[in-house]
Amino acid sequence: MPSAAGWLPIDASQYAFTITGGYKWLLAPRGTAFFTVQPEYLDALTPLNANWYAGPSPWTSIYGSPLRLAEDARRFNVSPAWHCWVAAAPALELLRDVGVEAIHAHNTLLAADFREAVGLAPYHSAIVSAEADEKVPELMAEAGIVAAVRAGRLRLCFHLTTTADDVARAAEVLGGHLR
Repeated sequence: MPSAAGWLPIDASQYAFTITGGYKWLLAPRGTAFFTVQPEYLDALTPLNANWYAGPSPWTSIYGSPLRLAEDARRFNVSPAWHCWVAAAPALELLRDVGVEAIHAHNTLLAADFREAVGLAPYHSAIVSAEADEKVPELMAEAGIVAAVRAGRLRLCFHLTTTADDVARAAEVLGGHLR
């Protein structure tokens, strides 16, 4: 699964396996991740880190040998980073309540508006990547714009917390400095 899970509508049933981190687009803390596997492929994988949480009923399979693994994808679970998952739950509920289709429309519209405002070619994505001149990191820091500039390229992402005012401000500050 691409790391775009959370803004890009994805049908995991089209793939044998998917995996994605919860950080960034899914608004969850670092330490959360998701894995799906189609039932017909379960036996093709070996659960390398299986532990008590991979049992069919963790609280009854927690003690004693041999380790009894769940028949379904739960067999790949590891003991969760509890605090991460406590924070991930409301983030995922928010994404569910808003809906990925609505998030996709919001994010891609803002990115398209930014591209147009700074003269970049249209591209249907919530992510804008462009060559950035040497002034861009300093301009972003002074304006409080949070984005990445690496090896001379800007990576700017638009998500639920981004507003049209944010887009206008970023375009005003960065316009003329991107190619």
